[in-house]
Order: sequence, then C-alpha cells, then structure tokens
Amino acid sequence: MEEIRINKYLSECGYCSRRAADKLVEEGRVTADGRKLKPGDKVTVQMKVQVDGKPVHLEEERVVLAFNKPVGIVCTAEKKEKNNIVDAIGYPVRIYPVGRLDKDSRGLIFLTNDGELMNRLTSARFHHEKEYLVTVDKEVTADFVKKMESGIYIPELRQKTRKCRVKKIRYNTFTIVLNQGLNRQIRRMCDALGYHVKDLLRIRISGLKLKDLELNEGEYRELTADELRRL
Repeated sequence: MEEIRINKYLSECGYCSRRAADKLVEEGRVTADGRKLKPGDKVTVQMKVQVDGKPVHLEEERVVLAFNKPVGIVCTAEKKEKNNIVDAIGYPVRIYPVGRLDKDSRGLIFLTNDGELMNRLTSARFHHEKEYLVTVDKEVTADFVKKMESGIYIPELRQKTRKCRVKKIRYNTFTIVLNQGLNRQIRRMCDALGYHVKDLLRIRISGLKLKDLELNEGEYRELTADELRRL
C-alpha cells in the first residue's frame, strides 16, 4: 500500500498547494483516521483524511477550466463569501481558483482540482507570464511606461515589483506583462505613480489568450489537451 506525504496528498487532491498544506498541518487542522498529523507524516488513499473535520479525497479525473470572470466575483472557494467564484460557476466537481484576480478586475482565470498544476502556475519561481489590458484615468506617458517597466516600490508590501513589459495602446490604455502576482499589484503600481485604474482585464496567462478561448464574459469551459500542453 503506497504511502504519500500529507502535503503532496492534499495537493494532488486539489485542496491546496503543498506550502498551504504544510501550514494546515502545522496548525493541527489535518487528521488521518482520527489522528492529528504532523509535518512530514504520510497517508494512504485508504485512510480517512480530513481538514477541519471535513473529508478530503483524491479526484479520479483532472479538471482544468478557463473562466472569463466578470467584475464582482471573488476568487475564493470560501462559502462564507456570497460572491465566491466556485458558486458562481457551479461546477459538479470540487475545484479551486488558480491564483487571484481581484473583485474589481475581470478576464481570464483558471480553476482546477489539480494541486500540482495550481502550484506550478502560481509559484513565482516558474515565471509564468500574465498579460493585462489596463485603462487609467489620465494619459499614459513615456515616463509612466518607463517607471512601470523598471519596477515600483510598494510600501504596503514592502517590496519592489519585478521588471515587466508595458506598451501604450491608446491615450489612457496600456498592456502590461507580469511574471509575478502580488496582491493588487497593477493597481498599487499605478497608485504609486498617481494614476487610478478604471478597468483591468486579464487577456493572457502563459501561452493561452482570452480571445482564442472564445469565452464571453461569465462563461467557462474545460481546456483541451492541446491547451493544457501550452500551459
């Protein structure tokens, strides 16, 4: 009977990333057959694994969805949030959003029950690109573009953003390509330069573009095998 480390088990269940699983175990929230687990403990698929008293099972089939998120939907699986993304989609298999796209933003986001895929797409060390179309409240100047590309120090996060690519599209609209995902990063970067974001649309994640997926706002669908390879 094969044993698997609890953090990998929770990840493969699609419950959370390995790092998040380690934290749950350290907090004493994970049990197997009624026994509270410690970091590094192993389990088998025959054991009754629970997080906060709720069973967690390995899913038989991997699900990866692309969703064109509207403004107002919150990228969380927490049921206490009435506008959570999982209830908004209503998919019959338990899935979780990959990364975040804040409530006031819209566009492409993935949901999956594959914890390993979730970890690879959200971990900064893999440098997956995300591209956004952003509209602000005044003219996008050459100085603004240069400063955004060089990286902006964000006091709230106590760090400077990585270098990125920025291109002016129209008077007050630009595209920005990031390979990190700090909390409300683009909005904070613009705020630091005296700009206010009026609209933020994610148009690409890694090799998949929102326009190529042919999803209207509020629609979702499963990714094809070819699309998964491009990720």
